[in-house]
Amino acid sequence: MRRTALSTTGLALAAALSLTACGGGDDTASAAPSSAAEGAAFPRTVEHAMGSTEIPEQPERVVVLDTGELDAALSLGVTPVGAVTTDVSEEFLSYLAEDAEGIEVVGTIQEPNLEEIAALQPDLILSNSVRHEDIYDQLSQIAPTVFAADLGDTWKENFLLDAEALGKEEEAQELLEEYEQQAAELGEAIGDPGGTTVSPLRFVGGPIRAYQPESFIGTVLTDIGLDIVELPGGEGETFAELSEEQLTLANGEVVLYSSYGSADESGEAAVVAGPLWSQLTAVQNGQAFAVEDDVFYTGIGLMAANLQLEALQELLAS
Repeated sequence: MRRTALSTTGLALAAALSLTACGGGDDTASAAPSSAAEGAAFPRTVEHAMGSTEIPEQPERVVVLDTGELDAALSLGVTPVGAVTTDVSEEFLSYLAEDAEGIEVVGTIQEPNLEEIAALQPDLILSNSVRHEDIYDQLSQIAPTVFAADLGDTWKENFLLDAEALGKEEEAQELLEEYEQQAAELGEAIGDPGGTTVSPLRFVGGPIRAYQPESFIGTVLTDIGLDIVELPGGEGETFAELSEEQLTLANGEVVLYSSYGSADESGEAAVVAGPLWSQLTAVQNGQAFAVEDDVFYTGIGLMAANLQLEALQELLAS
């Protein structure tokens, strides 16, 4: 994972910090997320990946620094004042764009702009240690900051952690239960989901990524009951990497593929036009489906998971 670079100088950050109150109560010891009592009032202390953070009042000016945190906040009816974009687009993810209208862009996931974040005077910052551990101390000087320990297959735990920080635990639990019921119903509609192997493929400009059960899309497919093609070297990993010559190793009965960026630049166009693509069982049977990258791979969270269910209902159960 690439480390995050700072996009402002120390002097600029110091000036911007004067606009905001400091977020206190952060310890540096690693800890697992805890659950506040349902309906507990603020102030509250939230245990998270970087320690503990006291949140004095229910947050109203939230800044989120990854796609999962933006998805979580919007799912809970909270519109952040600031959020980051990916490094391939200046816009928010397509499926979040309408709900995210009016949110200030504060850099990219790889390079959050600390000066712009501070200028928004947030009362809560949400992210994760995978992306932004290196700038946690600076962020926690701007506002109370809560970090999930991981991302991808931990999206449900992250959602509940974000909900705790936002004071929305009960609502979050209900939404997760609704999602899980819909996933189970989709599995029943498919008929024999465990007898269907799925290969989620993503073209990113370089090796082809074959996503594994320990990924965001992997959790959604597993919740439906579908069987994911597991590859050597992919055990416990988000994805395994394949060269074009190894493509047939990912020979599921269903292929769900997309590109991060344009199909030409990602390598998708060349592979799909190449000789091995047509050898895949899913391609031969008309079960290779191009899916929206923002929903299936770049996005992480409840809204994306529900949209995956809708798309897979149409593709596999209709």
